[in-house]
Amino acid sequence: MARPTTRISVVQFGFGLAVLSILARAAQLQLIQGDRWAQQAARQRTERAVLPAKRGGLYDRTGVPLALSQEFYHVGVAPNELTNPRSAGREMIRSLGIDAAIVWRDLRAGKRWIYYHGPYTATQVQRLRQLDGIHLSRDFQRFYPSRSLARPIIGGLSPDGPGGAAGLELSLDSILTGQPGEAVLLKDRAGRRYDWPAWVIREPVAGNDVVLTIDAELQEIAERGLEQAISDMRAEGGDVVFLDSRNGELLALASRQTAGSARASAFTDPFEPGSTAKLFTAAALLTLGRVRKEDAVFAEGGTWRMPTNSSGRTRVITDAHRTTGNLTLARTIQVSSNIGMAKFSSRLSPEEQYEMLRDFGFGTPTGAEFPSESRGRLERPDKWEPMYTRASVAMGYEFGVTPVQLAAAYGAIANGGILLTPTLVREIHNPAGVPIYRHHAEPVRRVVSAQVAAQLREFLRDAASEGGTGEEAQLVNYTVLGKTGTAVRFENGRYVNGEYTASFAALFPADEPQLVVIVKIDNPHGKYYGGLTAAPVTRTMLQQALASRRLAIEHTSTEQSPVALAPTSRSGEPTSSRVIVSWPYHAPDALPATRAIPEVDGQPVREATLALHRSGFRVSLKGLGRVSRTLPSPGEPARTGSTVLVWAE
Repeated sequence: MARPTTRISVVQFGFGLAVLSILARAAQLQLIQGDRWAQQAARQRTERAVLPAKRGGLYDRTGVPLALSQEFYHVGVAPNELTNPRSAGREMIRSLGIDAAIVWRDLRAGKRWIYYHGPYTATQVQRLRQLDGIHLSRDFQRFYPSRSLARPIIGGLSPDGPGGAAGLELSLDSILTGQPGEAVLLKDRAGRRYDWPAWVIREPVAGNDVVLTIDAELQEIAERGLEQAISDMRAEGGDVVFLDSRNGELLALASRQTAGSARASAFTDPFEPGSTAKLFTAAALLTLGRVRKEDAVFAEGGTWRMPTNSSGRTRVITDAHRTTGNLTLARTIQVSSNIGMAKFSSRLSPEEQYEMLRDFGFGTPTGAEFPSESRGRLERPDKWEPMYTRASVAMGYEFGVTPVQLAAAYGAIANGGILLTPTLVREIHNPAGVPIYRHHAEPVRRVVSAQVAAQLREFLRDAASEGGTGEEAQLVNYTVLGKTGTAVRFENGRYVNGEYTASFAALFPADEPQLVVIVKIDNPHGKYYGGLTAAPVTRTMLQQALASRRLAIEHTSTEQSPVALAPTSRSGEPTSSRVIVSWPYHAPDALPATRAIPEVDGQPVREATLALHRSGFRVSLKGLGRVSRTLPSPGEPARTGSTVLVWAE
C-alpha cells in the first residue's frame, strides 16, 4: 500500500499538470489566438453596415440639373434622449405627416427605439435635425429633373446595383460614384440587431459633380425641331448635332427613332453621308494640288456611263440637279454634281482618298466620353475596286459615318483645318464645389492648311447660296455655310431602293464660323432631298436659337451680312461685316448688382431653374416635382451670381 506522502505527491502533480494545461490553453487563447477570437466575438455581437455615398450630379453648361441623387431619410427615435417628448411628437406629426394616434402610442409604449421608415424628403426632416433623440438615416434615389431631355445621352443606372448602365451614367461612373462610409450595428446573443443608432466609423464621401457641355435650351430646341420634322415628313428617325467648332464642345445631341428603343444614334449608328462628303474629296484635290481654280469637267447633261475597268464595264451615274456645259470644282459642289465629283476623283489614288478621310476622323471613334461609340465604316484601300469605289467614295457612298464624326470633320473646316476631339464634359467639381477639371480644346491633327480650309468654306458658301442645293437653309439677316446630302439607305449589307437618308451640314455664322449643325433625317416620305428636308429644319433651329438668345450676335458694323458671296481680300479673308457667336450667351449689358428673386413657387423644377438662371442666380435644388418654397423668398433682393435654395415636392 502506497504511502500517504506518495499519494499526496501524485495528486499534487496532477493538480500542477492541470494548472499548467489551463495556463497553456489560456496563453494560447489570449496571446496566440486572441485576435482571432476577439474578431469572432465582435462578429457575433456587432455587424458592419455600408453607408451609401451620394452620387455626383450631371448638369448642363449653365447649371441646369439633368441627373441628381435625391436624399431620402428614415427616422429613428430614442425616447429616453428626448428633452421634450411632447414637443418632439407634435413636430413629427406636423413634418412627417404620421397619424397622431400612432406617434403618441409609440411614445407612451416605453420602447427603447422607435423607427419610421418613410422614406421622407430633406424638406420633411429639416425641422427634426435640431431635436435631441431623433436620428436620421440617409439613403439616395437617382432622378432626372429634366425628364426625357437628353436621356439617350445621359443614360441611366443599373437596376442590379448603384453603377451606371448606359450613356454618361456608365462612362462617367468612376467620377460620379462616391466612397461609401461604414457603421457598426450592435447585436444580441441570438444575432438580432438592437434597435439603436449605428456607430459611424467612416463617413461617406459624395461623388464628383460633372458639368456637361450640353446647353439645355439648345437641346430642347434640337429635340423639338427633330420631333416635328420626323412627324411632318413621316420619317423613321433622325439626329441633330450642335458642336462648337472652337473647342469641340457638343452643345446639343438629339436622336429619335420611331421604332425600337431610344438610343443615342448620333454616336452609335453610322450612315452613308452622300453629298455632304464631297467636300472631303475636294480637300484631297486641293491639298495635293490636283486641281486648279479654272479646271473643269464636262457635265454630260446629267447622265454618264462611267468606265469602271479596262474591259469596257460601265456604271451609270446621274445628277439630280442636271447641268449642261462644264463644271469647275466649286460649281460641282454648289450643284452637288455626282458626275463632276466622280470625274475629279480620278485624279486621286484610292490611298490618297482613304488617307484624307482618315485624317478627317472617319473610320475611328471620335474620343468623346460616350460608351460604345461606333467607329463608322471605312474599308482599307486595298479592298477597293479602284475605279468603282473611288467614284462611290467621292459621292459619299461605300463608307459610313456617325453624325458626331461628320460634325467633328466639318468643325475642322470651320477651325482653320485643325481637327479637335469632341467632348461632352466641360467641368468636374469635387463635393465641395471646387472645380478639379476644366475642358480645353484638344487638337488631334492638322488635316488641311488654313488656306485650303478657307477655300472649302467658300465652296460651302456657294452651295448654300442662291443657286446652290442648300439655299433653303439661309436666314434673313445672317449667312449660313452648308452642304446638302441625299443618299440611298444602306441597311443589312445592301442598298434599299426607294429609301433615302437626307442630311445637311452647316457652319454658322459665315465669316467666322463657330457653330456646326448636322441634321439627318432617316427615310422621309414625300420630298426626300436634303435641300428640301434637312436644310429647312436647320434654318428653323437656328432661328429659334437666335430668338431664345442662346446665340449672341455682335456686329462690327451696322451693315447686314449679305446672302451672296462676299468679296475677299488677296489673303482670302472676307471683307464684309464680321459676325461672332459666343457660348453661352452673355448679355451685352452687365447685370445689376442685386435683383429681386423671381416668383417660381408652384412651377416645375425645370421651369423654375431656367427662370432663376435667366435672372442671374445659381440654384441649389432640394427635392423634385414642383417648387414649394425658395430661400431667399420671391421678391427679396439678392446679389446676382448668388445661390438660391429651392425646395420642391
